[in-house]
Amino acid sequence: MKKIISLLIVVIIMTVGCQKVNEGKFTEGTYFGSVETVSYGKKYVTTAVVYINDQGLIKSVFIDSTYLKDEVNTTKKVLRDAYGMKSTSANAGTISEGSEWYEQVEVLEEKIIEEQGIDWIVWQDDAKTKLDALTGFTITADSYIEAVSKALEQAK
Repeated sequence: MKKIISLLIVVIIMTVGCQKVNEGKFTEGTYFGSVETVSYGKKYVTTAVVYINDQGLIKSVFIDSTYLKDEVNTTKKVLRDAYGMKSTSANAGTISEGSEWYEQVEVLEEKIIEEQGIDWIVWQDDAKTKLDALTGFTITADSYIEAVSKALEQAK
């Protein structure tokens, strides 16, 4: 009798232990989205890379945008502090000491992972450029969200 009970307990533990928990709504893989925009006569490309794990959960989001000025052709994340947005965001008054572009985009990336998508987004304006209720984020977001949306569409 003790052997049967012990075997039953082992089977129950194995069954419960093998069940997937926190199963997400996406298909495993790495997905890419991009958006082209024109500003001041120059074409810019915003890209998003989203990694979905084997449980269907968003585990990583990477957003970047091309930077074309004078003879410099790179991306804003590569420039990091050299992009020079910290003083602009400080002067806007919403981020007390200011925040660089890559720091603000990291806030957005983390929020997308935390919320497992972009359904939480509420726009502050009719043009859908400013996000509401995202502390530490002052940059225009429409192309970033569109690129992430394109990546997530592929993951469904």
